Amino acid sequence: MDEYEIGIVTTAPLGDTSYLLVSGDEAALVDPQRDCWGLLADCAARGVRVRYVLETHVHNDYVSGALEVQAATGATVAGPARAAYAFDHLPMAEDDEIVVGDLRVRAMETPGHTAEHTSYLVFGDAQLAPQAVFSGGSLLVGSSGRTDLSGEQRTESLAHAQFRSLRRLALLPDGTLVLPTHGAGSSCSAGPASADRTTTVGAERRTNPALAVDEEKFVSERFGLPPYPAYYRHMASLNRAGPTVLGGPPHGSRPLTPTTVDRLTRGGALVVDARERRAFAAAHLPGSLCDELDDSFAGQVGQVVPFGTPLVLVLPEPVADAAAEAVIQLLRIGYERIEGYLDGGIERWQAEGRPIRSFRAADAHELLSLLVRDARVRVLDVRAPTEPGTIPGALAIPLGELPRRLAEIPRDRDVWTVCGRGRRAAVAASLLDRAGIPVTAVVRGGARDLTNPTTEGRTG
Repeated sequence: MDEYEIGIVTTAPLGDTSYLLVSGDEAALVDPQRDCWGLLADCAARGVRVRYVLETHVHNDYVSGALEVQAATGATVAGPARAAYAFDHLPMAEDDEIVVGDLRVRAMETPGHTAEHTSYLVFGDAQLAPQAVFSGGSLLVGSSGRTDLSGEQRTESLAHAQFRSLRRLALLPDGTLVLPTHGAGSSCSAGPASADRTTTVGAERRTNPALAVDEEKFVSERFGLPPYPAYYRHMASLNRAGPTVLGGPPHGSRPLTPTTVDRLTRGGALVVDARERRAFAAAHLPGSLCDELDDSFAGQVGQVVPFGTPLVLVLPEPVADAAAEAVIQLLRIGYERIEGYLDGGIERWQAEGRPIRSFRAADAHELLSLLVRDARVRVLDVRAPTEPGTIPGALAIPLGELPRRLAEIPRDRDVWTVCGRGRRAAVAASLLDRAGIPVTAVVRGGARDLTNPTTEGRTG
């Protein structure tokens, strides 16, 4: 068997994986993220030339790094023939091949996740059976890619196409390595994906639920999936047109004085405060969004902040590291108008005598005690409809829908925001606070602590 190497690069915040296929001194990079510069530097240091960038589909969940790779290395961008990319690329239709070192990479059209979706089979020189398949958003580990990202009117036809594509992939030899782009943590999956990033065709044929149902059931299960982040609707058009080439890591966010921050917010910029949720509740800039800096930081921005909004950051310590992480996460999903960060943080803002706001932070057991006593509180559950358990009497509005549904929240009593563990409840509370609605955020614990039978019928 011809020797080759497959490097796996996982972007945990998005639940996605990119792959570097190396044979000899040549390589192909599959479904790269925008911040691929470190990987390219490693290739250069090893004397490996990236000849191709392979795209399995027009991505809906992140800004493609294909043009970054092309600009840095001169690599040819190859992608589905039906992708309608507006930039120079090599269209790949069924059975088209490229050569990487001693390997042949063959296109296999697998529509379903998107109409143009294409997988790529990897063959050694003179081998008849593929060694691996880059399955993108088609066959995933323990699941498959969702089919509703192109609009509700296309969900059914794409679901039928996905069913056929999965069966076709399942006919590959048992030992064929399956290398999907989407995995655990990705909203592109139609169901819970395994934490494992790779698998084999044989393993999936035996265990994957998507391969164990008939076509009618498969199609029906593609409806009523959890909502995907609002920013998704902007990604396909951006990736088809070709995103702006950054040319390397950003040089860092610029420090802004309180006066500059005040001017920017008056001009329409939104302050995103990445500090810990209790610190935010205690003191924050009026109108700011609470969004702790963790793996889901940018994802929460993409849920509730209109695409293209200019952003100002309030950062935790160490500020330089926090700025670098926040900016990279935002650039991955196309939020490029990052004006800078508040120099000196909330302390400097307060020291200059500028106004702040605050709201109460509590844990779930405090709310439970109020509900048991029939206290007049309004519970706002911001979890997705598919998350297990219900809070009797609670007003249920998923977080991604909350900005446009604030008018539905009655103001006749205190509002307590709740989610699963407190993170989204803090985001929701900041949205209510911004709208002038008195709120308490359940920042520790959540719905599971409130579904005690003694609360039934008492949540008001």
